[in-house]
Order: sequence, then C-alpha cells, then structure tokens
Amino acid sequence: MQITANNPDRKSWLNVNKGSDFPIQNIPFGVFITKEDIITIGTRIGEYAIDLGAFHQLGYFDGIPLTDDMFMQDSLNDFIADGRKTWRLVRNRIADVFDAENSNLRDNKKHRDIIIFDMNDIEMLLPIDVGDYTDFYSSKEHATNVGVMFRGKDNALMPNWLHMPVAYHGRSSSIVVSGTPIHRPYGQTLPIDETTPVFGPSTKVDMELETAFITTAANNLGEAIPVNEAWEYIFGMVLFNDWSARDIQKWEYVPLGPFLGKNFASTISPWIVTMDALEPFKCESPKQEITPLPYLQQERKDSSYDIKLEAILETENGDLNVLSKSNFKYLYWTMSQQLAHHTVNGCNIRTGDMIGSGTISGPTKNSFGSMLELTWAGKEPIKLKDGTQRTFFNNGDTIILQGSCENENVKIGFGKCSGKILPPRNLN
Repeated sequence: MQITANNPDRKSWLNVNKGSDFPIQNIPFGVFITKEDIITIGTRIGEYAIDLGAFHQLGYFDGIPLTDDMFMQDSLNDFIADGRKTWRLVRNRIADVFDAENSNLRDNKKHRDIIIFDMNDIEMLLPIDVGDYTDFYSSKEHATNVGVMFRGKDNALMPNWLHMPVAYHGRSSSIVVSGTPIHRPYGQTLPIDETTPVFGPSTKVDMELETAFITTAANNLGEAIPVNEAWEYIFGMVLFNDWSARDIQKWEYVPLGPFLGKNFASTISPWIVTMDALEPFKCESPKQEITPLPYLQQERKDSSYDIKLEAILETENGDLNVLSKSNFKYLYWTMSQQLAHHTVNGCNIRTGDMIGSGTISGPTKNSFGSMLELTWAGKEPIKLKDGTQRTFFNNGDTIILQGSCENENVKIGFGKCSGKILPPRNLN
C-alpha cells in the first residue's frame, strides 16, 4: 500500500511553522487529556492536537474497518495491534482530510471545534501500556568508552559484543511521559577506598540519550522472528532517557547487572513517530566488523535511520546548555537485529513492548550520549553558561532530549523528552 501521507509536496490548511517537528507528513500518535478531563488518542499537526476519537465518531474514517472505540481509549495498544495495513490507512486518511486542498473539515467550524485543540490546552499522557521493556547496548562507541574507563583500552569490548546485540530487561512500571519530574533515587554506594557500603541519595544521576521502538504482537511463544521480517512488527519510535544512578549501579551491577541504579525512572517522548513517517530517512548502518551468525544477517543495506539527536541541560535560571549532538545512524546493531536476537530463543513479543537502543554515542566527544562519557567518569567537568560546573546532574536541572530527521523536502521530529531532577523524597 502506498504511503500517500509522506508526499513531500503536501501542505495542510492548519498553520504549521517553518521548521516544526510536526508537519502534515509526520502524523505521529499519542494520548492526551483535554480540559474537560476527556482522555483520547490523537495526532498532531504543528501546534494543534487532533482528537481521533471525535474524528472517528464524526465519520472521517468511514470506509476503514475500525472498531467504534478504537481511539476512545487511554492507550494506543489496540490500534497498534491492528497491524501495518490499518496504520497506513489511518495516516493516509488523516493526511487527506487535513490537506490544504480538502475543504470537508476545514469549512466545518462545528466539527473543527470538537476535533482540534491547541497544544497548550491539552496534557500529554503515556501513549502505550508498556507490557515489557528491554534495553539494548548497541552503540559501539558507547560500549567502548565505558569499557576503556573500567577495564582499560585493551579490554574495552567484552568478547561477546561484536557477535550479538547485548541487552537486559528493565522495569516497565517506572517508564514515564515527558515532563514528569524525577526524584533523586536512594540506594547503596561504596565510597572510594572503602570496603563497607553506605546508604543515601545518589550523587551521580546521569542521562542516557536513547531512542526506543514500540512493537506490535509479533510471534507466539517458542517462535523466532526472522531478521529480514522484523521491521514488519515495529510500529514506531520515541525518544528515550533511561536515567542512571552511576554510583548505585557501580556497586550493585556484579554479577546480575543494574537494578536500583536504573529502575527508578525512564522518560519517553509523548508522540510515537511511525516507521512509515521515517521511511524517507533510511540509511546504511555501520559496517559490522565480524560477520554475524546467519540469524542476524540482514539483506537490506538501508537498515538504519538518519535521526539527529541532541541532549540539553536547562538550569533553574533558564539557561540552555547543549551537552551532546549524536545520531541514531551510529548504532552498530540495528532494530531488526535486536528484535531477531530477542526472539531467537522463542521469547514472545507483545503489542506495546518497548525496546530501548542503549545510549547512542558518536565518534567525537561532543556526540557522547551520557555524562559518564562527556565528563569521563567525572574527571573532566563541563562548564555551563552560568559559570557552574557539572560532572553529573544537580537537583533542579532539567534534561531535554530532542530528535529529528531532515532532508531538502521535509523535517520529521519527535518533540521533546524532558525531565526535571527533584531532591530525594524524605524517607522518614
């Protein structure tokens, strides 16, 4: 089925500012609540949120086989479960209705007042009910940097890293939507030159500049997803800040990996940008140094995406400090390889599962995706515009992730993924 929604020449009758993340070619999906406390599934064009529940009730999806309540829910899970054909039909129809040449809704003020909201008048919610969450470790630059810090240059990459995409299972209940504040977590840490741990708030709260992809139901228990079919089961992507408490993590991670240092919070951007919208920005992924085993060998060369990523620190006085500029295309292991590896043992993937990329670092220092790397484990503090320094984050700091694709015709963006660090809660 042709993706007519991606037509780069299409304009909307809604006003879209130049450089917006959300032109009519994007049509992402999210969940929001109105001033009237109505929760609905929606999309966004420019600075307008479109209520797809009302859009459907008023007949604008006529001819597309959808259940009556498809968009009148508090998560996108049922819509995602309907599959790629439905996703494309819905995006194409929305693009047609909001096309500058289509007057049906444009000239119907009564319907417009019911369907269209200013973004300032709604509140974004978590777009999916996350069943399971897996975080990969797929950036060679990031894995190498961390390995050099803790094991030395000669042993930077573990022996398995170039042979398979390494991952761990994370905590889905603490995934929150952009704008949710994060309290500094408590845990055990081991002070330098000490043998006995202490308990208290983390002093090394860090970001991880990531993306994540959202799956539809893909396989039954015991079945594997072939690497060259994996893309069929990926609905879309979000920006993802997988917060880390480095001091807690360092003490606890042997032998089973991170626990309290990671499960206190993970932040995602509220709009899921579909893989169809990102199709024009496909590109080659890095050449793999070792030919992987057959189940990980991809036929398609354009298996990655040119998504520019940025991490910004906003201080309490409002100063914006760019910390990192990276790109999704740097990832060594692709999403298809991640999904194929995840299921090769028969693990079943369900609708609404979220798969994190792992920290996305590039080849230069200003493209590193964590403060652990940017400050080289705290040895090289970053000086901010207000004269203060950071090795890790202070209370009151807001971390903003941004991401977008752009060519000569169109820009497709994700909006913001932000979270403010609050002081630790009182345990007494």
